[in-house]
Amino acid sequence: MLPLLFVTVIAVRHRSVLAEGFALLATARWPWLLAAAGATCLTWVAAAFTRQGAVVERLPGRRLLAAQFAAGAANHMLPTGLGASAVNLRFMTVCGLTPARSSAALALYLLAESVGRVGLLAALLVAFPGALRFGSLLPEGAFGPLLLAVAAVLAVAVGVLAAVRRLRGAVRSFLRTALGEARSVHAVPSRALALWGGALAFPALQATALVLVGTAFGLSVPPAHMAVAYLAATVAVALVPTPGGLGSVEAALVVALVAVGGAAAPATAVVLVFRVVTVWLPLLPGALTLGALVRLKVI
Repeated sequence: MLPLLFVTVIAVRHRSVLAEGFALLATARWPWLLAAAGATCLTWVAAAFTRQGAVVERLPGRRLLAAQFAAGAANHMLPTGLGASAVNLRFMTVCGLTPARSSAALALYLLAESVGRVGLLAALLVAFPGALRFGSLLPEGAFGPLLLAVAAVLAVAVGVLAAVRRLRGAVRSFLRTALGEARSVHAVPSRALALWGGALAFPALQATALVLVGTAFGLSVPPAHMAVAYLAATVAVALVPTPGGLGSVEAALVVALVAVGGAAAPATAVVLVFRVVTVWLPLLPGALTLGALVRLKVI
């Protein structure tokens, strides 16, 4: 029952967003919204391919796909992707991988997904250099303090590693395991293709869902620019510790859509409905799936 309780708490806290999003659904062109829902469903397939590509052993396909659907719900209950990571770690452990190898596979998945997302954004920015006005994404004078904050975090991390010998040993051991797993995976072409193909397909499908919702509302922004806005916003909020990026993703997406030339009011409507389609509608069935998988000891 705990997943359902979490869903209820989140829904009550954000009931105004839900109400406004559902009200706006009536003004959109439904075929485009259905296509956006289809693209959202394909993101779970892409995630399953990437997860399979991160390990040499063959994982049970149906259970792997169900675990990705459940992980989406868990991801909106814990900050910064911890929910999905916990679900997949447990799933791989139940499938027979040791905790060390499961952690290494998770790290490889996160690395591939990050490289895929940033690489896709870089490719679109090269192809459409005028798509995004970076000056409007950050308040004036915020870039310097942001760089200082990042440098401070890195310095603290390096200092802790240098000072704590036991932690240094654990990190070295983990890196050896992770590098060994990465070599094993890339020695099997089908696994490497699944890993990197899924890592590119996942953010591409997410961006496609936003483009389809924007088209449903007739947003006056070229599709490629909407994709750039989505990728830039999600990269920017990747380190914000909110469950599933709730609140931070919405704000960043509105700002990014305005930065690529959209009007504020239509951009807000697009973002609200996009989050309804990709987050709120799958949340309850995802939570039910999560509870069922836990009960069946699949995770």
